[in-house]
Amino acid sequence: MSALAPFAVAPDKTRGRVHAEPASDGGERAPHQRDRDRIIHSRAFRKLLYKTQVFVSDENDSLRTRLTHSMEVAQISRDMCRALGLNEDLGETIALAHDLGHSPFGHSGEDALSDCLNERGLPSFNHNLQTARIVTGLERRYAAFDGLNLSWETLEGIAKHNGPVHGDLAGGMTALFGDFDLELHTHASAEAQVAALADDIAYNTHDVDDGLRAGLLDFDTLRDVALPARALEEIDRDFPGLPADRRAFEVARRMISELVGDVLRESRRLLIESGAQTAADVRALGAPVIAFSAPMFADLQALRAFLFHHLYRHPQVNRRRHKTTKIIRDLFELYDSRPSLLLGEAGMAEAIDDPVARAGIVTDTIASMTDKAAIEEHRRQFDLYSAD
Repeated sequence: MSALAPFAVAPDKTRGRVHAEPASDGGERAPHQRDRDRIIHSRAFRKLLYKTQVFVSDENDSLRTRLTHSMEVAQISRDMCRALGLNEDLGETIALAHDLGHSPFGHSGEDALSDCLNERGLPSFNHNLQTARIVTGLERRYAAFDGLNLSWETLEGIAKHNGPVHGDLAGGMTALFGDFDLELHTHASAEAQVAALADDIAYNTHDVDDGLRAGLLDFDTLRDVALPARALEEIDRDFPGLPADRRAFEVARRMISELVGDVLRESRRLLIESGAQTAADVRALGAPVIAFSAPMFADLQALRAFLFHHLYRHPQVNRRRHKTTKIIRDLFELYDSRPSLLLGEAGMAEAIDDPVARAGIVTDTIASMTDKAAIEEHRRQFDLYSAD
């Protein structure tokens, strides 16, 4: 790791863990490295291999899943942290953890869970809160504690990488963390802010790549959007007649390079202007110090709008969305009306007559499923003769 800036989070120190533990490997492994390793070895992380990014994981095994997306975010986050003199291990760790709480079938699955909860007068499903619940309790593997017992800095990044937390989400986080105060009203570390923007960079650019490979986007339409249009102009000038698959990869690669370069330039400017001398100074500022420039943010917003209309709401994606929504809703209604099916889940025996607690366990059960597991469970429960 290169020399750290004064406003970086110290790699060899932590503000603690909920459950005190001795130093790992005789102190050879730093706290945030230890967190990273626990995340990688968790069940929730492995399950991301079979959870939707945009396309349901069984549709095309060359397209991205939540796992490959998380790995790409981690790579971008680590590189940007290195360039800015930040704690690379912490930036990588937050990036690897950021999507642990996603349900099967991506955002359509989360919307379906939210609808089921709202119909019962309960708050919507939030994957950031679900990630926090996984790492603090739902992963049950260690002898001494539930969850992964992550450091304060990693938990802060999971909770606040998108900025200060307010409203219902703050209430949920506060109830979850209790006296382990993550200072939800402040911005997170610069490392967590880097991880958040690395996520924006990865999913917007890679969704273009996957959309082209799936045949749902085309190069001509992309020329109407500034960010990919600039990449295509360079590619077609330097490599005329490039095959479509290489062209698609080059579009994504060049957009990533442009976006990362912009973040580094703008963030260096903001960090100098902020006068921040410590990680605590970064948290106390009223605005983030890791950001896109205004022109680049506008270009990214235009790309987001394009992807929403041309990819995420493409008729082929919408047809699958209707099916996956039905799977989630059917399973929720089944488990909620017949909680005996989930008596093997922790806490269900005690919660069976408590509608709120019962709905929480049903939500945890469904959210933990992979796409494949949810499809198979729906087939078993609602198409009993299909196995014959």
